[in-house]
This record gives sequence, structure tokens and C-alpha cells, in this order.
Amino acid sequence: MRQSGKRIAARRNQVSETKLREDICRFGCSLFERGLTPGSSGNISVRLDDGGWLVTPTNASLGFLDPAKMSRLDADGRLISGDAPTKEVPLHTALYQTRTSAGAVVHLHSTHSVALSMLPEIDPRAALPAMTAYYVMKCGQTALVPYYRPGDPAVADAIRGLAGKYSSVLLANHGPVVSGDTLEAAVFATEELEETAKLYLLLRGLNPRYLSPEQVADLTKVFGLTLPEPGH
Repeated sequence: MRQSGKRIAARRNQVSETKLREDICRFGCSLFERGLTPGSSGNISVRLDDGGWLVTPTNASLGFLDPAKMSRLDADGRLISGDAPTKEVPLHTALYQTRTSAGAVVHLHSTHSVALSMLPEIDPRAALPAMTAYYVMKCGQTALVPYYRPGDPAVADAIRGLAGKYSSVLLANHGPVVSGDTLEAAVFATEELEETAKLYLLLRGLNPRYLSPEQVADLTKVFGLTLPEPGH
């Protein structure tokens, strides 16, 4: 009976991992087809119940992923099976290590977010103002970290330096890295960040009306948000 129970649990875990592999491919294809990350740019990872994780392979287009070739890593980031993982494993690792609630991480090269990361006036502690309620609800605040070449382990140190206070991070001259409790949540937050960056660029220099501190406080209270303290 005990062995039978173990086999049932193993099958359930296998079904769960199979679905996650398919979900990564489905969301990746959607992001690619809508032009949110071109060519072979961008990567997605999902944390598994055993502490390991799935991540998209290196040089793989998010529009043409194969569930069977997904990189399967152990809890220490070592490759167990599948194709070689993206070189951006360090930045995914850093978010998982500092945000224990993170179940998935999405990194894109989305046009408006990259453009935002290149502007000289951007505050590293809050790359975007509170423009809409959904930006605050899904992204909180977005930190900006300095430029590092893709795959540089130093970017992981920069993200660790944020001490897990941000689920939404912009890499200067590179793109967004966003974590979420689930893959769906991470994807939706990344899309919200991209749309808010687009709004900022459209309204730049036009003196738009942002949400007031009182309105942000109301959102924080009603939706139970945890935002970085001002001046972090």
C-alpha cells in the first residue's frame, strides 16, 4: 500500500511537471507572437515542488519551445535533463533566493521596457511612477539595476542587493525580469510593466496626472500589497 501511494504521488508530480512544461511553451508562444520578445531573446523559469526548476534553453525562441527539451535544474541550479539552459540562470536564481514566494520568473526584451531602462531620469528605486491601479497591483514598484553584459554573474549580485523587496526589476539597456507566485502571475505582471512603460513614453513631457500617495495607500490596504519603503 505504501509503495502504491508513492507511485500515485510520483504520477501526480509527473502530471504537474508535464503541465508546467506545456504552460511555459504556451505563454512563451503568446509573448513571442505579440512581439514582446524578438528572435531568441527572453527566458522563462518555473519552480518545482522539489526545489528544482524548469527553465527555457539557451538560444531558444519563446515562440518555438519544445516541452521535452526544457532544461530541468536541481535546487542548486545544476542541469539534470533537457537542453543546456539559458545563460541568464544567475538572475533567475537570484530572484528565487531573495523572494521565497516566487514560483516563476519571466525575462523579456520587450521594446518599451528596454527603452524606459535607457532614460537618464529614471529613479533606480522606482523606475515608473504610480500611473495606473493595475501597475501598482501587479508590479508594485520596479527597481532599475545597472547594465551588465547578458549572463554576467554580477547581475545576480545586483538583484540580491535589492533584498527581495522588488518582484519587478529592469536591467539597464537589457529588459525586465519579473517574478510571480505562479507562471500566469509573472507573465501578467510583465505585460503590465510593458504597457505602463509604453504609457510613460507616450506621456513623457506632458505633465500627466499620476495616482496620489493616498490612492496608492488605498490600493495597498485593500489588496494587501507590500511595497518597498520610500527611499530604499
